[in-house]
Amino acid sequence: MQTAFVYILRCADGSYYVGSHRGDTVEHRVSEHQCGTYPDAYTFTRRPVQLVWSEWFSRFDDAVAFERRVKGWRRAKKEALIGGDFDALVALAKRPGARRRLRGDE
Repeated sequence: MQTAFVYILRCADGSYYVGSHRGDTVEHRVSEHQCGTYPDAYTFTRRPVQLVWSEWFSRFDDAVAFERRVKGWRRAKKEALIGGDFDALVALAKRPGARRRLRGDE
């Protein structure tokens, strides 16, 4: 069974790229981004890139579903995932009004 990864790259312009890769390691895919293998890719003009987070999945379908979910996240939530701040992830997952109540703004 082939495994899969979801990964986040920090690009030279400070943006984040979220991708998935089918294979045993994520390093090969990161090197393709670094080398500019695909000229039409988002990362091509934003090199060098740095791998800042990755997670292994036993099923590619699960990896793609998680990749799509993370791509929809705001920057703060992606940074909480990268930093392993799971308390912040929970707080950032709540509706904006609920986040204000958690902070005591209301």
